[in-house]
Amino acid sequence: MVSEALDFRFLLLENYKKLKLSEVEVTTILMIDQFISQGNPFVTADLLSLKMSLDVKEIDKVLATLLTRGFIEYISKKNKTITTLDPLKARLYKEFELSLSRETENKKNKKANEELENVFAQFDKLLGRSLSPVEISKIREWISYGYSDETIINALKEALSKGKKSLRSVDKILLTWSTRDDIEKEGQSAISEDWDRNLEETIRIAKTPWLDTDDDEEK
Repeated sequence: MVSEALDFRFLLLENYKKLKLSEVEVTTILMIDQFISQGNPFVTADLLSLKMSLDVKEIDKVLATLLTRGFIEYISKKNKTITTLDPLKARLYKEFELSLSRETENKKNKKANEELENVFAQFDKLLGRSLSPVEISKIREWISYGYSDETIINALKEALSKGKKSLRSVDKILLTWSTRDDIEKEGQSAISEDWDRNLEETIRIAKTPWLDTDDDEEK
């Protein structure tokens, strides 16, 4: 399990401020964890006072707060009461997963933005002009479909080599390449099947003048 590979103490120190735990509460939690790891399953205020500078009454208040906020539990196991930090650990592991998910999403967004900037710059250069808002939107759509910046730029170069400068032509080339790759990999094209199931939408897209349409006539 992922949780078994994570250092609970590291996660606690990294996230205690986010969980609104005080330094005294963190120290108490770490001490509880230490006693449990040493084979003391039932950790009391009296036991903690042996290692902490706080008196028993102060520790009792800290334990009560931690218990009320759901960070620690006292449960019965084999007719014995034990102290467990499982509720806190579960929250810390969940926070780690969320943080990891956010980091992964940020990396994806950063990569997509870098690819977009590269495509925009190359299109401006190869077309000799700035892209229109509609064209920028279409390129973003290609990136979201999973086309790499290199593939998109190569499709533009392919269209230009045929004397065609519209994004409609580039879109057709990308679709052709994707269909070919699907057939080579699986013997059929999922993209073609999707287009067949929605022919009306396909025709509408094909007729959309993303740029000048006069260069898109069959030669």
